[in-house]
Amino acid sequence: MTEKFYYDNKTVRNFAIATIVWGIVGMTVGLLIAMQLIKPAMNMGNQYTTFGRIRPLHTNAVIFAFVCNAIFMGVYYSLQRLLKTRMFSDVLSNIHFWGWQLIIVATAITLPLGMTTGHEYAEMEWPIDIAITLIWVTFGINMFGTIIKRREKHMYVAIWFYIATFVTVAVLHIVNSIELPISMFKSYYVYAGVQDALVQWWYGHNAVAFVLTTPYLGMMYYYLPKMAGRPIYSYKLSILHFWSLIFIYIWAGPHHLLYTALPSWVQSLGIAFSVMLIAPSWGGMINGLLTLRGAWDKVREEPILKFMVVGITCYGMATFEGPMLALKQVNAIAHYTDWVIAHVHLGALGWNGFLTFGILYWLIPRIYNTNLYSKKLAAFHFWIGTLGIIFYVVPLYFAGFTQGLMWKEFTPEGVLKYPSFLETLRQIIPMYILRAIGGALYLTGVIVMTYNLVKTMAAGSLVANEAAEAQALTKVFVAQGTDKALHRMLERKPMVFMVLALIVILIGGMIEMMPTFTIKSNIPTIASVKPYSPLELQGRDIYLREGCMNCHSQMIRALRSETERYGEYSKAGEFVYDHPFLWGSKRIGPDLQREGGKYPNAWHYNHLFDPQTMSPGSIMPPYEWIINQKLDTTTTRSKINAMRTLGVPYAVGFENEANAKLDEQAKSIAADLKQNNIKVKSDREIIALIAYIQRLGTDIKAK
Repeated sequence: MTEKFYYDNKTVRNFAIATIVWGIVGMTVGLLIAMQLIKPAMNMGNQYTTFGRIRPLHTNAVIFAFVCNAIFMGVYYSLQRLLKTRMFSDVLSNIHFWGWQLIIVATAITLPLGMTTGHEYAEMEWPIDIAITLIWVTFGINMFGTIIKRREKHMYVAIWFYIATFVTVAVLHIVNSIELPISMFKSYYVYAGVQDALVQWWYGHNAVAFVLTTPYLGMMYYYLPKMAGRPIYSYKLSILHFWSLIFIYIWAGPHHLLYTALPSWVQSLGIAFSVMLIAPSWGGMINGLLTLRGAWDKVREEPILKFMVVGITCYGMATFEGPMLALKQVNAIAHYTDWVIAHVHLGALGWNGFLTFGILYWLIPRIYNTNLYSKKLAAFHFWIGTLGIIFYVVPLYFAGFTQGLMWKEFTPEGVLKYPSFLETLRQIIPMYILRAIGGALYLTGVIVMTYNLVKTMAAGSLVANEAAEAQALTKVFVAQGTDKALHRMLERKPMVFMVLALIVILIGGMIEMMPTFTIKSNIPTIASVKPYSPLELQGRDIYLREGCMNCHSQMIRALRSETERYGEYSKAGEFVYDHPFLWGSKRIGPDLQREGGKYPNAWHYNHLFDPQTMSPGSIMPPYEWIINQKLDTTTTRSKINAMRTLGVPYAVGFENEANAKLDEQAKSIAADLKQNNIKVKSDREIIALIAYIQRLGTDIKAK
């Protein structure tokens, strides 16, 4: 007997509009920071729009606002139709939508204000982390409630990826967000140094895997066959693709930390599983592209399918390049360069962006019961978007190759050929200009798409509750004795499927992280390494607030080119009191691990006040506000107590005399500056920042 019900298209529409709006916002901020790398004055002399503060705003806006809203849009539409039922709860759907938008707004306000944890792709402070957890659980309840009340016994492959996405992102977020709050807007990670780095890139790499990849693969498996009017190429390949991908991906995070102070056995595991990752990744790409076999005439005619083809191809290119970059010989050249930025944006602009655009063009006319306003505008968007990707990534590849090779080049006499970091920077400025042009072209395409979709919506009327009919759920028997039949049985048990997926993704993370956390010898201590003084601790938090780690690394790898340029390579024991670690992932400026004592206090003052006077050709903006802003010492006591709670060996009662010690050190730095004709009050933020910079790398004595 058939049952009549209604699909919820209103929530789908809401997430679609949010995807478009936040996409424009996130990409506009990206264009602004790209222009700041050409002309630092593009920050308009404002502390809230400097590169260090709004670079995380760009990444979070693109990942959590644009991409996640697109995921929710795609999931809410496809899940209902695959399961032949309305979403479990309209109330939960509304809480999910509005809760997620409030999280985005809170992030957009706090990050430019300098409220950041310092973890890449997870810079939001602890109240926002809690809100993310609550809204993600709301989404999970709604999704699994829908699966349980389904009218279709079989769970299609897209749903497998949705389930894996939910459980893995939940685990990643919780483990990576264990922080000790000291105020409403400030916290410290419980992990320190090497442990924190391992957790951060276990999270960071797998955020790429289970936010930017698995849900989009699920959407590919649903929307591509719908667009092409053809079944997915291979069901068996989809089984192999899914289970091998979610098992292998979780191990690959350490490849972001090759040649660092991370234990070598963890690095080796990361390399091995990264190389293996090619097989399942390309399995997904092949399954997608071969679905279009015999439909290439339709691809030539339909811009929507063009977006899908280029998007899937970009996925294949990025997932080949990722394992290649995990090879130590390649990583030694590529890491900290723009090569990695090009690699990331090939995936983000091509795979995530183009799939999102294709789905929007296909979905909006259907829920508005009309036709796309202009296929020609969609085709224009495709071509200008493709051109934008080329102009964006190709110059950055050349910039990355230039950086990696120039940093490593020696003269026949055995000395660095380009000892000054600025020599490399000057060479890549033209490539940054081309990158900005590419970003502008890509953004232009998104604006054209917005116009096209607004006109499409205006021509139709939203079918908020779309009528549908389906048979009531009945028990379906599957023939026994084949792998396919066994998997069919598993697909009918969603909770078992979820638990099994959870076990599969937990194995790699536990094996990699537990020994580092439980075996003391993996992180050897160094007796000469002492906790930061109160002034240095406050200065470190200013460094963190200004996002200095977005341009500067603090990790000298055990490579001759780096030790010659920066000094003694970094040791694991040097970072045991660092909450969070600040190794960085990109060198727009030189490494600062051995910066302490390298220049006098006056040099740092002048460099922060006007970087170009001390480093002609630098693209670092001036930080005039830290000269005028008074250091907030009311937080010193709580910061010392928090650090002691986290295991930093401050003496009991030290918090009572911390501000006196802080004042004493600040006055000595101010007096030294006065001897160099620089008059600045000892209670200014710049004094604390100078104190921190002058401490870097001075705990160990090396030639």
